Amino acid sequence: MRISSRLRALACLATAAAVSGALSVGAASGATSPGTSAAAPAANAAAVTANVTANLISTEATGSAHASQPAVTGENQGSSHACSAVIVVGHQSCFALKRNGVRPTAASASPDAIPSGVGYGPSQLQSAYNLTSASAANGAGRTIAIVDAYDDANAASDLAAYRSAAGLPAANFTKVNQNGQTSPLPSAPPSGDDWTVEESLDLDMASAICPLCKIVLVEANDDSSDGLYVAQTAAASLAGYISNSWGGSESSTETSQDSQYFTHASGIVTTVSAGDSDYGASYPATSPNVVSVGGTNLTTSSNSRGWTESVWNTTPGSEGTGSGCSAYEAQPAWQTALNLPSGCSKRVDNDVAADADPATGVAVYDTSNGNSGWQEVGGTSASSPMVAAMFALAGNAGATPAQDIYQHTSNFNDVTSGNDGTCTPSYVCTAGTGYDGPTGIGTPNGIAGLSTGGSGGTETVSVTNPGNQSSTVGTAISTLQISGTDSASKALTYSATGLPAGLSISSSGAVTGTPSAAGSSTVTVTASSGSASGSTSFTWTVSSSGGGGCTAAQLLGNSGFETGSASPWATSASVVNSDTASEPSHSGSYDAWLDGYGTAHTDTLAQSVSIPATCTSADFSFWLHVDTAETSTTKAYDTLQVQVLNSAGSVLGTLATYSNLNANSGYTQHSFSLASYLGQNVTLKFTGSEDYELQTSFVIDDTALNVR
Repeated sequence: MRISSRLRALACLATAAAVSGALSVGAASGATSPGTSAAAPAANAAAVTANVTANLISTEATGSAHASQPAVTGENQGSSHACSAVIVVGHQSCFALKRNGVRPTAASASPDAIPSGVGYGPSQLQSAYNLTSASAANGAGRTIAIVDAYDDANAASDLAAYRSAAGLPAANFTKVNQNGQTSPLPSAPPSGDDWTVEESLDLDMASAICPLCKIVLVEANDDSSDGLYVAQTAAASLAGYISNSWGGSESSTETSQDSQYFTHASGIVTTVSAGDSDYGASYPATSPNVVSVGGTNLTTSSNSRGWTESVWNTTPGSEGTGSGCSAYEAQPAWQTALNLPSGCSKRVDNDVAADADPATGVAVYDTSNGNSGWQEVGGTSASSPMVAAMFALAGNAGATPAQDIYQHTSNFNDVTSGNDGTCTPSYVCTAGTGYDGPTGIGTPNGIAGLSTGGSGGTETVSVTNPGNQSSTVGTAISTLQISGTDSASKALTYSATGLPAGLSISSSGAVTGTPSAAGSSTVTVTASSGSASGSTSFTWTVSSSGGGGCTAAQLLGNSGFETGSASPWATSASVVNSDTASEPSHSGSYDAWLDGYGTAHTDTLAQSVSIPATCTSADFSFWLHVDTAETSTTKAYDTLQVQVLNSAGSVLGTLATYSNLNANSGYTQHSFSLASYLGQNVTLKFTGSEDYELQTSFVIDDTALNVR
């Protein structure tokens, strides 16, 4: 069975948990006994539901009765990284931290409950975030995917031991590889790169928050290739809620990775840990397509909540929650609407937070890779799966799940004390009233803030779209008034991104000015009340005032790759090729060879170009050779997509998709009109993707973008 078939088979697995099944059986019969009213079955079903919910709460309370933090000693005040603590380009590290001085405890020492002194259990975590009722009643039929590296051979048995001791129902659990298949699974992690603790932590936290959810563990081949990103794509085909407790340094290619790996169907939630090395941004937490999750120190309190939180910062400069201002990612509209202090115009980490301090860590059971049972673990690796599971409890995420948080600020506990370093502007690393980098909007208070829309008077802002606009260089525009409405009747403040040079918007929504340059751009106007925001987007085209005309030209640099290097193309490794024996060029000595490995692999080739608005035609062409070891004449296993992206990395259009079915003995020229992109800065991108066996090579040469 090929990948696509297996993914579909896995996606169709039943997701109902055992308790849900019991409830459905109890309500399935339509028979009534003599003298029983028609309403009795519904009443009985409600009673059964309430009884099962109460029983689950009770068994969880018993399982977590002894779960606690150990008495503080000099020995247990530090922690150690489960995975490499060094964050470098091309390597992803897990963010689990094992608390020092907590001796691993075998299951046999406490078979019926989480032992004392190894961290919080489900009941404490549910209490801290006001989830006790939701955790006992919600989640059946929903699937959480955990994305990690390497194989945890004992994942199923360790998860069973955790859930049994914690009083949780048996798990509905599946383990697959990075392509979504149940075999072959990856190798075990190196002894010094303890991803099994990470996997156990993620599985246990998803279970603690959403006991009735199905869980899929998606294991990447390693943590140094693109396997974790490939696994993220597979996870999105298997689950609606995905947790990634890993990351690496930012790079200039990350906006392309956003569109390739982190753009999914509306309502799919991806949470990502912010990191454990104190102040500083990491990817993919910086992606605006994910929910970035920071970390707190969580302790009991005599206040009405019963708990209090501060920013987690154990060792300034080396151990604490990550946060920061992205170097590459544009600031999303829902952060721009906050009217944050100047100093960071890019995406700010984080959106939300939860317990992560190893000193207030969680109980985890793991027996792989030299581990021997119960231990206390922390890091933002704990907070990410918790938040993903909270979204699953809510079950109604919007098209952009992170934005849901910003539209429900009253449903979060505002963390106002602590920092994870020193920075400018200070809110990026220091907690305060309202939004801050380390904890985002705050920590969840129930699940109401993790759904789109909502009831009970949730505030919403709507902005009227004015339609696409056109103007001319050097000619002042007529004032364009943008209008919006707030459901709570609050005053709105307006801001905009993407306005043509020479134009500006006032805080009241009036766009004025004189365009100074020709081109076309996407304008996004956001209206904010301070507690809620909304936005609308439209295209604004500015035409030349005349006098310049269009100079016929070929716009692509290094169009035949004859420099022997990639620039100005951006490519994955080893794409520019001079092996004319294996893959001869169409002309000259070089070509671009994508894929051909015969394993799960993705190659990319891209170049950004500005298409003059003064021209009337733009024609993109290239020569393509495809050879393959695939034998099917009907099934496209390996593909090459040719796409046009905007400057933010979003796909504007797919020109064509080729596959192993297009195999040919020589080269074929393909041409496309790009007239619809006149006046725009675009990126032309080839993406070649192979499945797990039988190579297909996509060889490209003699590209051109001719304008006239």
